[in-house]
Amino acid sequence: MDHSIIALATPSGIGAIAVIRISGSESIKIVDAQFRSIRNKKLATQKSHTVHLGHIVENGRDLDKVLISIFRTPNSYTGENVVEIACHGSPYVQQQIIQLFLSKGCTMATAGEFTLRAFLNGKMDLSQAEAVADLIASDSKASHEIAMQQMRGGFSNEIQLLRAELLDFASLIELELDFSGEDVEFANREQFNQLLNRISEVLKRLIDSFALGNVIKNGIPVAIIGEPNVGKSTLLNVLLNEERAIVSAIAGTTRDTVEDQISIKGINFRFIDTAGIRETSDQVEKIGIERTFDKVKKARLIIYLFDGLNTDTSKYENIKSQYPKKELLPICNKMDILIDSEIDSIKKILPNTIFLSAKMKTGISRLEQKLLSLVDSGKLSSGETIVTNSRHYGSLLNALEEIQKVKEGLDIGLSSDLIAIDIRQSLHHLGEITGSVTTDDLLGNIFSNFCIGK
Repeated sequence: MDHSIIALATPSGIGAIAVIRISGSESIKIVDAQFRSIRNKKLATQKSHTVHLGHIVENGRDLDKVLISIFRTPNSYTGENVVEIACHGSPYVQQQIIQLFLSKGCTMATAGEFTLRAFLNGKMDLSQAEAVADLIASDSKASHEIAMQQMRGGFSNEIQLLRAELLDFASLIELELDFSGEDVEFANREQFNQLLNRISEVLKRLIDSFALGNVIKNGIPVAIIGEPNVGKSTLLNVLLNEERAIVSAIAGTTRDTVEDQISIKGINFRFIDTAGIRETSDQVEKIGIERTFDKVKKARLIIYLFDGLNTDTSKYENIKSQYPKKELLPICNKMDILIDSEIDSIKKILPNTIFLSAKMKTGISRLEQKLLSLVDSGKLSSGETIVTNSRHYGSLLNALEEIQKVKEGLDIGLSSDLIAIDIRQSLHHLGEITGSVTTDDLLGNIFSNFCIGK
């Protein structure tokens, strides 16, 4: 992997500037041959982390006036010599420069190849590399904070510490196998059992955090359902602060689901406006109602919106019985036209009801607070490690399963050789997270999901 790779590191298209990145042992030499400094500098003699103004030249013709940044091995993102060319943002200029260096020995970088080289050169472990992709994809305060915490190595450090402690005891167990003919015990079983209990607690905490991490990373799907004309589309528009869904006094206006996403206090919520639930002979509307129930199945939270002038709760109770494991939030709309006695009557029937007026935009803050209360953001504010990656989650589950086997083996007095097998497996699964244990297929799958240029 010594050849130099090149890619556009900024988004493609027209912009004020573009950055082209080249990495490889010969990258500085390759660029130096096509660079004319305004001060007659040679890049080959310049220090790391310096910036130089000049022109990229092809056969005596100036392609563009550029800024060249030099990062020498090992103090670069990839751990190799890296050159970044800041040129003007014309797509033509970008392609001319890239084509020039391709003709001089560079090859186009594949998706995530710069970060893959950083991992292979020991600049970051695998979980930190994956956090780079999460940081690029972060679209809320919460997802940004978690990605930054993982890039700094918070999650990696916890896993590495657990693995190191387990490895110490594993080596003692393995040593016992060398003296299997003699009745010796190098690993103190009581201390080992205490370690296994502590590791189990940490793994369980990390596994439990995935529920929150998955929500933060992918957003909370919220289905807004109810009968026609109760204000579902109006509520969606108010929450999004834009006219996203068509609002009409005609029943059955929403024939299909309408989705959009907003961030409330750093947490993403994906709201889904659905077709009104009712009996109908309209075939198109029937399809829309069928899709409503498909979305309800996938939603984590169901907002059941009803008109304050119609307190028939039979449909609410029906939805509640159909989806007993779903969070179901009753919301009474049009509170602006209700009198106190009517509100009190509804509270007696549905004590957890939130009252609002989507049309008058009142009571929306109470709804937002209720939505946020469904997310355990205490872990986030305390800086606790939160697992967001499903691959990590799977490895943690597997590691915990093997740790449980080791504990059971100790309890029944299993022989050291059999206990050692389960310890090796748990070490393997922990190593999968940080990259201490990898395969080409695993790396290919992870880095193929990166963007080109990173």
